[in-house]
Amino acid sequence: MAVLGKIRSLGPVALISVIGLALFAFVFSTGSGSITDVFKANEFNQSRVAVVNGIEMDREEFSTKVENAERGSNGSMTSIQAMNSTWNNELKNLIFRSEFEKIGLSVEREMMRAILKKYLIGYESFQDENGQFSELKLNQFIANLKEISPETLDLQTPNGTFPVSYESWNNFEESLANQDLEQLYYKFIESGLNTTIFEAKEDYFNSSDLVDFKYVRIPFNSISDSLIKVNKSDVNTYVKKNKNDYEIESSRDFIFVKYDEAPSELDKIEAESLLTNLLEDKTDIGEDGKTITYLGFKNTDDNESFINNNSAIKFNDFYGFKSSFSDLNIANKIFDLNKNELFGPYTDNGFLKITKLIDTKILPDSVKVRSISIPFQNFNNREEASKKADSVFKVFKKDKRKFNSLLRLFDPNPESTGEIEFSSSNPVINEFPNLRNFIFENRTGSVSLIEENFGFMIVEILSQGKKQKAVKIANLAVKIEPSERTRDSVYNVVSKFEIAVNKDNFREYSLKNNIKVNSANNIGELDENIPILGKERSIVRWIYEEDTQKGDIKRFNLRNGGYVVAMLTSINEEGIMPYEKSSVTALQKVKNQKKADVIINSINSLNLDEISSQNNVDVKTALSVNFNTPQIPGVGNEPAVVGYAMGIDKETTSKAIIGNSGVFYIFVTDRRKASELNNYQNLINKIKTSRSASARSGSYNALKDIAVIEDFRGQIY
Repeated sequence: MAVLGKIRSLGPVALISVIGLALFAFVFSTGSGSITDVFKANEFNQSRVAVVNGIEMDREEFSTKVENAERGSNGSMTSIQAMNSTWNNELKNLIFRSEFEKIGLSVEREMMRAILKKYLIGYESFQDENGQFSELKLNQFIANLKEISPETLDLQTPNGTFPVSYESWNNFEESLANQDLEQLYYKFIESGLNTTIFEAKEDYFNSSDLVDFKYVRIPFNSISDSLIKVNKSDVNTYVKKNKNDYEIESSRDFIFVKYDEAPSELDKIEAESLLTNLLEDKTDIGEDGKTITYLGFKNTDDNESFINNNSAIKFNDFYGFKSSFSDLNIANKIFDLNKNELFGPYTDNGFLKITKLIDTKILPDSVKVRSISIPFQNFNNREEASKKADSVFKVFKKDKRKFNSLLRLFDPNPESTGEIEFSSSNPVINEFPNLRNFIFENRTGSVSLIEENFGFMIVEILSQGKKQKAVKIANLAVKIEPSERTRDSVYNVVSKFEIAVNKDNFREYSLKNNIKVNSANNIGELDENIPILGKERSIVRWIYEEDTQKGDIKRFNLRNGGYVVAMLTSINEEGIMPYEKSSVTALQKVKNQKKADVIINSINSLNLDEISSQNNVDVKTALSVNFNTPQIPGVGNEPAVVGYAMGIDKETTSKAIIGNSGVFYIFVTDRRKASELNNYQNLINKIKTSRSASARSGSYNALKDIAVIEDFRGQIY
């Protein structure tokens, strides 16, 4: 299915991504379009998105990159998601840029040419007659771009021809330079890392030295909460001591009630009347006075035209198995129909349907093929692509053994076999109707040249799965939607609620009238998704407006219909969590500490049997425990207990150990010291590799933590 995914994404964006993220950026910077709807419609005029370590992030340049990211996602990203993705990239670039300037790290002309050669060595546009990379051709290409700027030149790449401007080329070079400087910076850091034999030995023995011990665990929950007293000051003291666990960014909390514009019973009755009215034939008197009969759905022979003219769901000319239906009960009833019989009305995914069985066939439930894709975008026009596809298909039909060599003409990946397995139950296959009809309705060994919306495909059927009954159906459907009458009724209910509530009675009034109140907590300034509601950016913008105060209430129209009435309940400033939030976890931690004190004070023996008897718990055994994986079977992660066991003498009972789940007393019965290794180099290499990977992410995070960042996005988006 990986190859199928590739076929689905064919198009300029997907192919450009093969070249690399940098090339993706420069190609799309030549595009046009706008996502100005992302910006707040106010008088705020900000030329900078941010200032990072004194370096400005230009708003116009940033918004262009956001546009490119959103367009390049083919609809998979919203404007805010594209903005946040671009922000992360640009923030990283500026943080590293300031670091590079500080240490004097830069890319000069010769290094830039070496970088370009590394990335462009496979481009025919920059090769001489011997197929070798030509710096002369590269320099000439850049000079020509500069001379004709802002016009573009076509650049032939391994994946097609794309227009390039001088500005986009400079963006491309800058992106490549940043990538290489970043990798060089990481190498500098890694060169300063060193792993000693001592460290390798320590890691080896921490994993290989084993200890057996008996233990008694008195769980915290054995002490009733009524026996301890926890003050607010106790929790605050704990939070201060563990403030790293309770630091938060600025956020907002609000509550809301949601009103859906759902169809009423009367709406459903009207939809059914509209649908059944299309079943029977109708007559009319023509201009010549003769009676004209219009066939209804029940009697028509032209099902496709009737459905396309009258149904909310267009006609789909394919055969489906039971597995392609969302409701098996409905599928069973349809499969039991005779040809031209009807089933319905019935509801399905928001539609009211009447289904006619048109035909049945016995077809395979899956098909494995091998294919060669020939996209239109690799050619100047469709005719040119068609000629190439015809010539390749003729060669393949004449000698199928040439499949791999022909595949390499369009797919340079040596690991690609061109093989795809299609399941009839996967709706993706319906995106390629010509391919679907050929592979499911022809025999193994059949070959064909097929045209789809992205280009041509040369296809051979390799094998087919189990054959089953499949049906072709026509669905006469009406979308069940709320009427204007229903919408007005919902609006009146919402208005009544909005007028009735205030900051003091919002919850009480809702409870009294059986209206569910929902909570949305820790919503960030640039968040977009709200629990239950989904993407509702307008609500987030409102709770962060300067004029919005705690207790303010506002009604919103939802993007997909319906209403929300929201009330801001909390403005959480950056810093340590307030007691109300920190106590959710800190309170239990403090309780456990106080319970541990009660347990310890009640113990007057260091004999495990006596301790177990006094506390009505069993003496248990933990075998072959090591320091690096401090798990006690049946208990869980207890590093404090295992660490203690590794450090005390054999046949010694410990003092009280406060663990994660209770108070422990242990008695070490055996310990086994691992033998020395002859050579620790493999362990040294393993630790070094792990540290190098950590250093890469850790170094950027460290730079980010100390960076001075002024972020203005909340005033723009």
